[in-house]
Amino acid sequence: MKKVVLTVIFAVIAGLSISAQTGGSSRTRKAPAIRNDTQPSKTQPGLGDANAIPPPPPSRKVKEEEEVITVETNLVTTPVSVMDRNGRFIPGLRKKDFKISENGVPQTITYFQSEEQPFTVVLMIDTSPSTKYQIDQIHFAALTFVNQLRPADKVMVVAFDQRTKLLCEPTSDRQTLYSAIYKANFGSGTSLYDAVDAIASLDLVNTPGRKAVVLFTDGVDTTSRRASYESTIAAVEEVDALFYPIRYNTLTASGVVSATTGAPAQLPPDVGALLAARGIAIDPRAFRTSAGRGQSPAEYAIGKTYLETLATNSGGRMFEADTLTNLEASFAGIAGELRQRYSIGYYGKTDSPPGERKKIKIQVARPKAVVRAKTNYVVKQKRKAPAETSPSGLRS
Repeated sequence: MKKVVLTVIFAVIAGLSISAQTGGSSRTRKAPAIRNDTQPSKTQPGLGDANAIPPPPPSRKVKEEEEVITVETNLVTTPVSVMDRNGRFIPGLRKKDFKISENGVPQTITYFQSEEQPFTVVLMIDTSPSTKYQIDQIHFAALTFVNQLRPADKVMVVAFDQRTKLLCEPTSDRQTLYSAIYKANFGSGTSLYDAVDAIASLDLVNTPGRKAVVLFTDGVDTTSRRASYESTIAAVEEVDALFYPIRYNTLTASGVVSATTGAPAQLPPDVGALLAARGIAIDPRAFRTSAGRGQSPAEYAIGKTYLETLATNSGGRMFEADTLTNLEASFAGIAGELRQRYSIGYYGKTDSPPGERKKIKIQVARPKAVVRAKTNYVVKQKRKAPAETSPSGLRS
């Protein structure tokens, strides 16, 4: 009897530590520090998805002296949104309507989920100096999104300037969320890349369940030191969460206009290569050496490309704030998309080395359907069972 009990206990512990796609991260990444500005709340925080993905039977390796459990799995899952040409969700699709291939090789779909479910969202609010002229609009947009929630949906609120600050653990309590949205104070600098890296490292976005990140920002980074354009794009590819950037063009609002004079400046090599690969050419003269960092048209162009890439690589969408003439309808569409999306999974090759990038292609047997999903993933390493954390996944 004792052996049966111990076996069940170890199986439960091992199952909880399995990620949605594979066993862990292909990169050794230290969890970034996020300043906790939350106040004690009566609301019990947690994940919004009660139906976690059933993991395959894990193989365990236990070292008694270290009490460490490692798990292995090659289950690859991805959220999928299927829309018609008017952007409306197409319901009622079945597993047989989907086809998925990895590196051009057809795969057998072994996991499929289509029922409507609650979700958890991370609201990221840019409170850097460049957004000060539009912060009222950003607050209003964030509140409008919160108002699309149903009782089982949860939101975590994070603000960032030079630092990333947790303002509210995941909750569905409206008053707590309203207070958190207005709690952020302006600071100096914009560490957008560091903030995205911090969110991508949370346990919250690395566990099974329907999750998304709604990012209110202009996309311009000025003070990140730990993360970069490329590293955060790679990080987003490894998590099972959709990114929905809401881009605010603060270039005109901050009094900076396009310049065609001034000493030429060079784009950073990594960013220049990324833009060139996408066929985007930027005149170096667009950089204004007399203006502060993050205030040139070229940097705003980079920021827009960055946000578009975040959305594309995660399976989400980017929105231009100045085109959201009906915020309520737009955010209702996002909320509905999160609740109603499909989830597809298959078992990848077990002999793939960690760090290898795989191409995914998903097709739907429905004429004129628009499919949004991840287009690649990175093979991960075995993962140790996580240390004890706060409900949001932030380490104390």
